[in-house]
Amino acid sequence: MSDSFIAYQVTKTDDGQSLAKTNLTDSDLMDGDVTIDVEWSTLNYKDGLALTGASPVIRQFPLIPGIDFSGTVTSSDHANFRSGDQVVLNGFGVGEAHNGGYAGRARVSGDWLVKLPAGLTTRDAMAVGTAGYTAALCVMALQDHGIKPADGKILVTGAAGGVGSVATALLSNLGYEVVAVTGRPEQADFLKSLGASDIAARGDFADKARPLAKELWAGAVDVAGGNTLANVISQIQRHGAVSACGLAESMSLPTSVAPFILRGVTLYGIDSVMAPMAQRERAWELIVKHLPLDLLHSLTEEVGFDELPDLGKKILEGQVRGRLVVKIPS
Repeated sequence: MSDSFIAYQVTKTDDGQSLAKTNLTDSDLMDGDVTIDVEWSTLNYKDGLALTGASPVIRQFPLIPGIDFSGTVTSSDHANFRSGDQVVLNGFGVGEAHNGGYAGRARVSGDWLVKLPAGLTTRDAMAVGTAGYTAALCVMALQDHGIKPADGKILVTGAAGGVGSVATALLSNLGYEVVAVTGRPEQADFLKSLGASDIAARGDFADKARPLAKELWAGAVDVAGGNTLANVISQIQRHGAVSACGLAESMSLPTSVAPFILRGVTLYGIDSVMAPMAQRERAWELIVKHLPLDLLHSLTEEVGFDELPDLGKKILEGQVRGRLVVKIPS
């Protein structure tokens, strides 16, 4: 095995952040007890922020971005892993404070790794990625709240994006009636192919939210935050719930306590980065059982390693549909 591998690395000077493709060696890797040959990564909204420097996602420099990766263990001092194991990593600060997945090799703590779930390839795992795994956590929160398909429709905002597309597919396959929200009407057929029963325009949630609006949804998955989330909360049925996992629109939440104290609505914050291992494993079980591979493949596009800088800009502009997987050069 060559000591050299290709990587994207972000550096920072007084003039700002810069991204460059470079060759690194094992001495450039950070501390960890498991070393992995990275085979696949993916592109999430947070990766777009890291690649472009649009938000201070990266907390130390220089750093390899990429919050996800999958691959094969080459060496391990961790009791749960040995050479040849196929593994998946999502979150735990990788790609933010620890070197990430946009490189041919990674070294991390074995406590951050999940063994590749049976029935998935390393490519499939990145077709799911943090976005799909986060979608599963969102769905689990609604299930654990006790919301059943018979209770009413489930709203999914940002439905054509990574989280939204997987959430739509999972919920539909679990028997829920899903209404998919998008600002791109041309994606209606795509969303219906994932199981959405109806399409709602993003503009329907743009006006200032009333404290309480007509009760329309038994539950919701929201990736937007801001005024969109405020409107969604105001429309949730009595004792319903919202899983909130994103801030694509805004970090603010211009709402009131009315939905929470007058209708008993619950807002679940979904932390995919530091979720406990048992919760992660349950999410992957849900994905394997209720996200058909043919459907996963239909919402996945393979892109080249060299395309990542441009795609980082596009995902922030809402121009990416579904899931993107990136083959990491060996």
